[in-house]
Amino acid sequence: MNINRLHIEFPAEWAPQSGVQLTWPHADTDWRNMLEEVTGCYVSIAKEIIEREKLLIVCPDKKEIINALGEFDPEKIIFRELPANDTWARDHGAISVKVNESPYIYDFTFNGWGMKFAANHDNQITRELFKSNAFAPEVGYKNMMHCVLEGGSIESDGQGTILTTSQCLLSPNRNEYRDKMEISDYLQLIFGANRILWLNHGFLSGDDTDSHIDTLARFCNPETIAYVRCENEKDIHFQDLSLMEKELQKFRTAGGKSYKLIDLPLADEVVFDGERLPATYANFLIINGAVLMPTYNSPKDEIAKVQLQKAFPEREIIGINCLPLIKQHGSLHCITMQFPEGFI
Repeated sequence: MNINRLHIEFPAEWAPQSGVQLTWPHADTDWRNMLEEVTGCYVSIAKEIIEREKLLIVCPDKKEIINALGEFDPEKIIFRELPANDTWARDHGAISVKVNESPYIYDFTFNGWGMKFAANHDNQITRELFKSNAFAPEVGYKNMMHCVLEGGSIESDGQGTILTTSQCLLSPNRNEYRDKMEISDYLQLIFGANRILWLNHGFLSGDDTDSHIDTLARFCNPETIAYVRCENEKDIHFQDLSLMEKELQKFRTAGGKSYKLIDLPLADEVVFDGERLPATYANFLIINGAVLMPTYNSPKDEIAKVQLQKAFPEREIIGINCLPLIKQHGSLHCITMQFPEGFI
């Protein structure tokens, strides 16, 4: 496949979906000491997904998951028993594109967010899923292992604009690109994009990903961005998130207009083992007819829900308690990967 001569589209998350991938926690992951607690969170997410679309589950033993889920429509779940280092499907999962209107999955290298963690099994999951016919017969496979790229590091508006962060994509432990221009050119080539919007500010304490965009700012439609806003001047995040907000205010849509910006509150501080964790309401997942939003047992949960409803007036906003997830420095969007219609 010569991508230089093809028309490529990178669908937005809100496009109609065929399903979502979850890579299930097990005893050989970092969840081993809180497996029962985090499994309850996964079950809650899985049940909301299968009410609306299919679910692709990667796991070492499907019998344990079947028991945990209880009653469900077997036509709605595709199981694949594969080894995994951990469960962050957003970053080791396939990225969906359309090439000349045909569905393709890109399989990039995942190196544990810049070689911070082992990823030898995770890095083979997409290839093994394709080989095992987990995807629809029409779906093609493109080996992109020459490039390190995580799904949580890029946002698409479905119309040729990609939103990302310089701290992540310029990380020297991922790729050897010299500068933003070189990376921008590459992203435009492989995703058929015509614009890259770079955020140079914004971080969350305890984040292992080097400021993934899906923790900070998200496209809700081609004219709207939801983002994390800090109002407490004494908070460690205040200055950098304020600078990020100013960057967002300067961005323009493809049509030259200011974006509609919907601010989400910075989540109340969550501390585990003496460390502040990267709790964020921006880590929501858009699915068919709904948005699954992480909650943290805080009064701010309801504020975030009201704000997200403004961005998605025709979708149900469903809160999922993600306090178990955040103990391993990730949240709801981080453990999922959606696939557009026609992919599974």
